[in-house]
Amino acid sequence: MRAVVFERYGEPAEVREVADPEPADHGVVVRVEATGLCRSDWHGWQGHDPDVALPHVPGHELAGVVEAAGTRVTHWRPGDRVTVPFVCACGTCPSCAAGEQQVCERQTQPGFTHWGSFAQYVALDHADVNLIAVPDDLSYATAASLGCRFATAFRAVVQQGRVAAGEWVAVHGCGGVGLSAVMIAAASGARVVAVDVSPHALDLARKFGATECVDASRTQHTAAAIRELTGGGAHLSLDALGSPATCAASVNGLRRRGRHVQVGLLPSPTGATPVPMARVIALELELLGSHGMAAHAYPPLLELVRAGVLRPDLLVTSRITLDATPAALAAMGTAPGAGVTVIAPWS
Repeated sequence: MRAVVFERYGEPAEVREVADPEPADHGVVVRVEATGLCRSDWHGWQGHDPDVALPHVPGHELAGVVEAAGTRVTHWRPGDRVTVPFVCACGTCPSCAAGEQQVCERQTQPGFTHWGSFAQYVALDHADVNLIAVPDDLSYATAASLGCRFATAFRAVVQQGRVAAGEWVAVHGCGGVGLSAVMIAAASGARVVAVDVSPHALDLARKFGATECVDASRTQHTAAAIRELTGGGAHLSLDALGSPATCAASVNGLRRRGRHVQVGLLPSPTGATPVPMARVIALELELLGSHGMAAHAYPPLLELVRAGVLRPDLLVTSRITLDATPAALAAMGTAPGAGVTVIAPWS
């Protein structure tokens, strides 16, 4: 099969022929019909993820067709249209038994713990726990965008963030996750403040329901601007980018007893990110993490998508081929782009 492979962290990847994967007895091999290009893939390419072993094929946000199934798989067969969360759970650890598969203690992640979906085929573990049926009327490109960014944003806003109608929600960073969060919060009846340095990203945020926008390139006091726009601060704030500056601005822009959700990854040479804890204590703020969404939690999201309440298809702003992927991956470090880029490998 053809796949995007890199041999060294941070050095150019290339498209080459590699061996086809085989399914584990509890897993499947999926023929990839669409896969998203995510900033998390860039972090893996940079060497920020300890699970990535070289040589490596990235890609974790996918949809496609079951090509082959292992002997212990009971719910899926070749020809089924499927997607998958980026966290593939084991199904048997205490976290999984509690229904919290997104923090599975023995999780695997395509594109990180093993070769991913920037390829013609990808192997996925514990298929009966992790696969999600893709309705016939949902395109592969839209389904691929659900697996990481949109589902992650849905859980961060609705489940972890506990958004309520009428609340102010601040979203820091309007890439794929951030724009998804804007759309989901607005659809939930919240008033959204979108924050980014890109005018194009902010234009998209307005299109998807943002009430107010803050151009962080034009102010040194993002948190103060949010507090002013919201009459005291956001009730819920998300760092959808992942940087010390956006994390601090998210916390500092909250009102009393507000809720901060950290969604963007925060790689650091020291392994730590400064957080304004004095404000957390004084205002009794909540600090929450959000790490994807379990497969069993997808049906309410899919119903909202099928009903047209949520439109993840509108977030797909770019489609590229597999051959264009190495350059696009490298560019995410300096120009992550707005919206979602989908790789249609065989177009």
